[in-house]
Amino acid sequence: MTSYIFTEKKSSTALIVLIAGALSVLLGMGLRNSLGLFQISLTTDLGWGREIFSLALAMQNLLWGAFQPFASAAADKWGPGRVVALGGILYGVGLYVMSNSLTPDSFYLSAGLMLGMAQSACAIGIVLGVVGRVMPPEKRSWGLGLVTAAGGVGQFTVVPLGQVLLGEYGWSLAFMYLSAFGLIIVCCGLAIGQAAKNTPAKTSADESAVSLKEAIKEAAGHQGYRLLTMGFFVCGFHVAFIGVHLPAYLHDIGMSNETGALALVLIGVFNVIGSFTAGVLGGKYRKKSLLSILYLTRAFVMVWFILTPISTLTVIIFACAMGFLWLGTVPLTSGLVAQIFGARYMGTLFAFVFFSHQIGSFLGVWLGGYLFDTFGTYMPVWWAGVALGFGAALFHWPINDKTLVRTQPAE
Repeated sequence: MTSYIFTEKKSSTALIVLIAGALSVLLGMGLRNSLGLFQISLTTDLGWGREIFSLALAMQNLLWGAFQPFASAAADKWGPGRVVALGGILYGVGLYVMSNSLTPDSFYLSAGLMLGMAQSACAIGIVLGVVGRVMPPEKRSWGLGLVTAAGGVGQFTVVPLGQVLLGEYGWSLAFMYLSAFGLIIVCCGLAIGQAAKNTPAKTSADESAVSLKEAIKEAAGHQGYRLLTMGFFVCGFHVAFIGVHLPAYLHDIGMSNETGALALVLIGVFNVIGSFTAGVLGGKYRKKSLLSILYLTRAFVMVWFILTPISTLTVIIFACAMGFLWLGTVPLTSGLVAQIFGARYMGTLFAFVFFSHQIGSFLGVWLGGYLFDTFGTYMPVWWAGVALGFGAALFHWPINDKTLVRTQPAE
């Protein structure tokens, strides 16, 4: 009877982590993915070129990745709840400052630095780490897929809300109203912190014998970890470029702003299905093979989109297909890290892989704006994305995905 009660308690607290973590990811990713809607309105009102807006969001992505290892280490030391709550505060304040940004410097500070730090604390990286620790191995891939799917839910709930607020009140007031979501993220952090205390991570004996410093050194020397890191760079390049520049790309060729918003919403809807499916499949098939197939399919979808005459129908088909492939990489990549190296330091080890993702995001967003201002077209970046997709498919195929056997415990 005692064992049953203990099991029920562990299950209920793990469920709280899943729900609160998923809501934090939903809001954090949803707010981030809505920013592309504001590019035309904001740059037109302030008389900026697109490179300013693109550079701010590129900085956001890069700083998100740069701060992620530190945020993950802080979560390991002081608890994930406090870190997520701090992220909610930064998100709310950052959006409020964005609403009053009239110069590039203030926009770089708010949209770049503050939101980048916020996302490192409350978006997907920290939450995946705590979910990976509290979930049993046989349920881990499923849990990671569920949390990742929540990011897609944010895309088809927060993004339409952002479009409505933008249309009704303009970009400044819209950012001010969206800043209120930071308070909800703070509440999520408090719930995660309380629940995580009651659900300690299970680690094997050889995992417990390894320090964080040794685990990082061990991963850095693993060829599969390096290949995984290279592949995740490509994911960041793809999703950041498309998420930020697709509405502007469609606007430039005569499509309505509503079509751009619809595309982002459909990407979000099908991301939910694709991420959850990837999580389920990752528990049944080799994750590295699924990743190769996913990146290869992305490349073919982009080739079809840029070579096919654009219409509302082709935009819908592209958004649905790309959405299904959008963040399915996340449960597979993070799950592969845990599978190879164990769950104890999964958050920190995944954070370094995620930094590569954000370097790709930086280049995808910034190059989109820079090359458009230089050449008046997004085509060079589209074709770069295609080439990178084929490259990522090759990177993942030779990964050694066997669980690392530590023959000698650390002294």
